[in-house]
Amino acid sequence: MRITMIGTGYVGLVSGACLADFGHRVTCVDTDAGKIAALHRGEMPIYEPGLEQLVETSVKAGRLDFQTDLSGPVAEADAVFIAVGTPSRRGDGHADLSYVYAAAREIAAALKGFTVVVTKSTVPVGTGDEVERIIREVNPSADVAVASNPEFLREGAAIRDFKHPDRIVVGTSEERARKVMGEVYRPLYLNQAPILYTERRTAELIKYAANAFLATKITFINEIADLAEKVGADVQEVARGIGLDNRIGPKFLNAGPGFGGSCFPKDTRALVKTALDHDVPLRIVEAVLAVNDNRKRAMARKVAAAAGGNLRGKTVAVLGLTFKPETDDMREAPSIPLVTGLLDLGARVRAYDPAGMEPAKHDLPNIGYATDPYDCAHGADVLVIVTEWVQFRALDLARLKNEMAHPVIVDLRNIYRRDEMAALGFIYESIGRGA
Repeated sequence: MRITMIGTGYVGLVSGACLADFGHRVTCVDTDAGKIAALHRGEMPIYEPGLEQLVETSVKAGRLDFQTDLSGPVAEADAVFIAVGTPSRRGDGHADLSYVYAAAREIAAALKGFTVVVTKSTVPVGTGDEVERIIREVNPSADVAVASNPEFLREGAAIRDFKHPDRIVVGTSEERARKVMGEVYRPLYLNQAPILYTERRTAELIKYAANAFLATKITFINEIADLAEKVGADVQEVARGIGLDNRIGPKFLNAGPGFGGSCFPKDTRALVKTALDHDVPLRIVEAVLAVNDNRKRAMARKVAAAAGGNLRGKTVAVLGLTFKPETDDMREAPSIPLVTGLLDLGARVRAYDPAGMEPAKHDLPNIGYATDPYDCAHGADVLVIVTEWVQFRALDLARLKNEMAHPVIVDLRNIYRRDEMAALGFIYESIGRGA
């Protein structure tokens, strides 16, 4: 099939590369000429394990190419995916749909023959209706069906998630569109990936509901962690104890400094705003947002308490900056309010991250950056583990202690065992382990 992907950001590039790997002929289009030029040189605009090799293979095979002009690729396409950004709109928290609607207008003018236009971007309920209205306004004679096909990709594991999905959600009531989308995902039949066909608005809500529920699980276990610290319980054992219940499950029950990234904060805010527009307050989701924001700010106070209550003039080493491992994404990362809070308390901050230091310099320009974990720890009064990169799971702790001015570690991801850290002579604080 001929597929055109509008947008070469995280969702667009990963989806386009995977569809090309399935054997489809895919053209990824982006208005950013610099990004397209870099992709032609084999340079990826995002960090995602395995993506560079996947793109290189499909480009060499002639199944994947990159362009700035969408008119030709759209005219030839069986399906056109809109995978542009939908950031939070400044001022009110609604999703900014200007890029989606601009893409719809350009697509409409280039359509030829029957085409399925698919919203892959995360969009509020009703966006597909507006996309269809725009297309028919610009090109009344277009033979088009507009469908919703939300993505469920985890940064750092996106390629596996695309090729081995829990489910594929397709929102359309048009039978021809169902057939086209069935062909798009036919290579996944061998993996027995279920395709859930729904109405378009239902598919749009599924995406937001899924992200809000996962954000709620994270926030719930973080609040239980705070209680565990006070009553002398271990949140990791609590999480295991409730996660063994099949009705709950173990995923997203890891206590930490709060959720961040490009999806959960933005999508939960947008869901709350959409609900308020329809006079349906979502009190649980509203509380999740408030608790998460407060938690991220509180982490600096936790570090200060571990360091004796005063950070003024002290050096704090921060291991991990990105919101999760295996990505360079700094969007709404817990490290940003943490580091900002540490600076406000008078600390000097030095940080190390395997992939996120260059992106971090935009948000955190007033700190030092190290070459490795031990360089980061050199002379530090306290060390904070913020992101659970695999590189931080087996540090040479004796060497780390020798590098530090004072052996104080605040582990915000519960990577290490408390008894082992105590035996090595560390003052060790973690999350929700109060026993």
